[in-house]
Amino acid sequence: MRTLSTSEIPGLKLVHRGKVRDVYEVDEERLLLVATDRLSAFDCVLPTPIEKKGAVLTQLSAFWFKKFANIVPNHLITADTAEMPEPIASDPKLAGRCSLVRRTEVIPFECVVRGYLEGSGWKDYKATGSVSGHSLPKGLMQCDRLLEPIFTPATKAAAGHDENITGLEFKAAVGAETAATLKAASKKLYIAAAEYALEKGIIIADTKFEFGIDAEGNILLIDEILTPDSSRFWDAGKYEAGHAQPSFDKQFVREYLETLDWDKTPPAPPLPPEIAEATSQRYLDAYYILTGKAL
Repeated sequence: MRTLSTSEIPGLKLVHRGKVRDVYEVDEERLLLVATDRLSAFDCVLPTPIEKKGAVLTQLSAFWFKKFANIVPNHLITADTAEMPEPIASDPKLAGRCSLVRRTEVIPFECVVRGYLEGSGWKDYKATGSVSGHSLPKGLMQCDRLLEPIFTPATKAAAGHDENITGLEFKAAVGAETAATLKAASKKLYIAAAEYALEKGIIIADTKFEFGIDAEGNILLIDEILTPDSSRFWDAGKYEAGHAQPSFDKQFVREYLETLDWDKTPPAPPLPPEIAEATSQRYLDAYYILTGKAL
């Protein structure tokens, strides 16, 4: 299977090219999201594509959207390219990596839920003893499980790092009612997904959700959900607090890049073939473990 770094779809207007997804306008009510095989780390897009990554992101999101449609409605119409209009349906480069979705007005915040202490949450805790306004017990170790999941919203930065904010700041930005709805939906989704994944042998340490508002004013779950790009997936059988965990996500690439003499500004260095292949396998393993299907 060939990798896809950049998509081109004749006849469709390109609305946005993000770090991973290319977004096209289908009509006034629908968009097409194309998940490429691009991989970003430290806010830089790497020059080396990861085989089948776009298909994993698309099909795993579709799996979760269907599974949790009873918890919160979502924007997905179909992730089956055969059901999409031409020229999408007949283009083999797009097979498996496209989502036809309802258009929404994006709420510009990441709705992050953390069940374990890692990443920016661990950094904030070490510095202040709290994360996004949540005071946590003293003496916690890296990757410790929290007593209960916490909601830690973040700004959605177009460039640079997303910044953690407090619940009060979030409420001031989106309004009390919307803030309460997003917090409740995010925590409910995380708890249900974490419980399911743990039965399969994967710890979902943390994840981020995005939401949008449709033409009728309904709040919909959008973008991707519970993927190796938006979440930390750990091997439950190897879990041990106190250090970084073996993972099924792009943390593997971040750790490799940390060994290089690179200042984390563009251009990013290419990945050796063995690192790219091992990353692809981690994504495919996560998909298989969670869905029981191979891609």
